[in-house]
Amino acid sequence: MSDRRALLRHLPAIDRLLSSPQLSRLEQTLPHILVREAAQKVVDELRRELLDERAPLPDLAFDAVVERAAARAAEMARPSLRRVVNVTGTLLHTNLGRAPLCAEALQAITEVAQGYSNLEYDLEAGQRGKRYTHVEELICRLTGGEAATVVNNNAGAVMLALAALAGSRNALVSRGELIEIGGSFRIPDIMAASGVELVEVGTTNKTHLKDYAGAIDSGTSLILKVHTSNYRILGFTEAVSGEELAGLAHQHGIPVLEDLGSGLLIDLTPHGLPREPTVREALQTGIDLVTFSGDKLLGGPQAGIIVGKRTVIDQLRKHPMARALRIDKLTLAALEATLRLYLDPNRALAQVPTLKMLALPIAELQQRCENLLTRLSEALGDAVACSIVDSTATVGGGALPLAELPGRAIALVPVKLSVNELANRLRRSEPPVLGRIQDDRFLVDPRTLNHEDQELLLQALQQVFNH
Repeated sequence: MSDRRALLRHLPAIDRLLSSPQLSRLEQTLPHILVREAAQKVVDELRRELLDERAPLPDLAFDAVVERAAARAAEMARPSLRRVVNVTGTLLHTNLGRAPLCAEALQAITEVAQGYSNLEYDLEAGQRGKRYTHVEELICRLTGGEAATVVNNNAGAVMLALAALAGSRNALVSRGELIEIGGSFRIPDIMAASGVELVEVGTTNKTHLKDYAGAIDSGTSLILKVHTSNYRILGFTEAVSGEELAGLAHQHGIPVLEDLGSGLLIDLTPHGLPREPTVREALQTGIDLVTFSGDKLLGGPQAGIIVGKRTVIDQLRKHPMARALRIDKLTLAALEATLRLYLDPNRALAQVPTLKMLALPIAELQQRCENLLTRLSEALGDAVACSIVDSTATVGGGALPLAELPGRAIALVPVKLSVNELANRLRRSEPPVLGRIQDDRFLVDPRTLNHEDQELLLQALQQVFNH
C-alpha cells in the first residue's frame, strides 16, 4: 500500500493538464468550466484507483491522463437526451420515446419554434384567442365529438376529468378495469389524487349493469369506464357496453367517462390487426367524454386528448387544473400536423410512422432484410454471421396487447464476441443501438428501422467490430 501511496505524487496538477495542447484545443469548442471539471474528475478517479489495492495500477503517464480527461470532457459535453436506433421490433417503446413523429409534424415544430406564433391570438379578430382552437375542430371532425381539449398526457386527461366532474364525490368503476400501466399509473391512485372516492362494482371477470345500478346513490357523480388497452381477461367474462352505461348514467343525470388509453382514429383490422374500438365508435355509444393518448396509436406527440359533449368539456376547461396540465406550442404544432393527415386515412397510413410500421407487409420486411443483409455482409465481412429469420414484433406502449406482428429480422451472431457483449457495445456506440437477444442471437428488426437509421446502424456496427 505504501508503494501505491507513493505514486500519488505523480498525479498531474489540474492547471498543468489544462495547459496541455490537447485540452487547450478542446477549450476552443467546449466551456472552460466543463473541461476543468473533467480534468478534476479524472485526477480524483486516479487517486481512488491508486488507493484501492484491489484495482489495477492506472496509467499515470501525462499523455495518458490528458487523453482520459479529453474523453471525459467529450462525454460530459454530449447531450443526455439523444437519438437512438431502435431495432427491438417494439413500435411504441415507452423507454425509447414511443411514437416517432411524421415529417409534417417535424416541419410544423420547426416553423413554430423559430419565431413567434399565433398560439393564443385570433388573427381574424385581432384580439386574444384560445390555444386549443388550433386542434379542436380537427379532433371533433375526426371523432364526431362536439368539443375537445388537450392536456400533457392521457393520465393528466383522466385526472382533470375526474377532478372537474367528480371531485370530493364518488365515481363507479368495474373491478375488472382497475388497471395499472407503465410508470405506476394506477386508476385507484389517480382517482384519489383527483379527490374522487372510488366505488368498485362487479368482480374481476364479470360486471353487470345491475352492479352499477345498485351502487348509484346521492353521492355518485360519475361512471368511469376504462378500456383495458394493455391486457386482456379471457374466458368466463362479461362487461357492460358503453350504450348500456350511458343509458343508465343519463337516467340519473350523471356523465360517463371512458379512458380509451391508446386511442385509435381509423380501423386497422384490414391490415391484420386485432379489433380495437375507435374514438368515434366510443362516442357513438352516448358516452359523454373519451380520453386517449396522442403518442400511441395516433402516432403523434405526447398529449392527452379529451373529446365529447360541449357542456362537459366546458366544465373541464374552467377547472384550475386545466392550466397546470396544458400543452405547449411545440406539442400543439406537432399534434395539428399529425391530425391533418388523418383527414385522408390513406395519407395517414402512408405518412404517419406508427401506422406505416403497423401495416408493413411481410413481403416488404423480407425485402428490407435482404437489402440490409447485403450491406451488413459487405461492411462486416466474417466478423459476424448474419441470417434472415422469422420474427414477431410487438406494438408496445400499452397498446394492442394481444397483437403479434409477424415479420422477418436479421440475426447477428458475432464470431469473437458474446451476443451480450455485442448488445452492450451497441448500446454504448454512437449512435446507441438497441435491439433484442433471442436464442443467443442479436436480432435486428427492420420494422422499426427507417432508411436513415440503416446508415446509423451500419456506422455503429462498424464501430463495434473495428474497436
